[in-house]
Amino acid sequence: MIRWFKPVVFLACLTPLMHLGWKAYMGLLGANPIEVITHATGDWILRFLLITLAITPIRKLTGQLWLIRYRRMFGLFAFFYGVLHFLTYIWLDKFFDLHEMLADVAKRRFITVGFTGFVLLIPLAITSTKGWIRRLGGRRWQALHRLIYFSAIAGVIHYLWLVKADIRKPLQYGFVLALLLGYRVFVWAWPRLTDSRPGSVPTRRAEASET
Repeated sequence: MIRWFKPVVFLACLTPLMHLGWKAYMGLLGANPIEVITHATGDWILRFLLITLAITPIRKLTGQLWLIRYRRMFGLFAFFYGVLHFLTYIWLDKFFDLHEMLADVAKRRFITVGFTGFVLLIPLAITSTKGWIRRLGGRRWQALHRLIYFSAIAGVIHYLWLVKADIRKPLQYGFVLALLLGYRVFVWAWPRLTDSRPGSVPTRRAEASET
């Protein structure tokens, strides 16, 4: 089942792009197609980041160990849609006008924090292979890939600062992210709290070894 299921998940991850392409071909992107593409790709960055972060707690709470096979794929798709989001901005929106882009970064803080979140994903995408895991060693690789937390936080802040009035959607993303990060804090803190109680028997402290 797992062998044939992986290509299905891969194609499902491409569905948002295919849907955008179909809408563009049919002329259904509306009066401002660049804005539609920008918002759609931005949404899917956050969704894939949250899905990636959800793999570990779901796997541990349900015992479905096979889910770990898809975590790297979801993380890479977050980066993939991040590249599309960034290209939409520098190509379709700014036409590679470096001066205008730098002025944007200086004046509009949501662009600065969004670009920071994208940059943080680059080393994660580069080092996502088994070869890089061997080169860096388990601990260093795990420490590096905790950058995904900061990238997701930057993405939520970017969205929150971008919208002018209706902030419900970025707050929804922020709530889910807070739950996922809160779970990790709890898993990290609980053994330390129990070990520190008077009369408690010392236990092996759980290491937060997964993103």
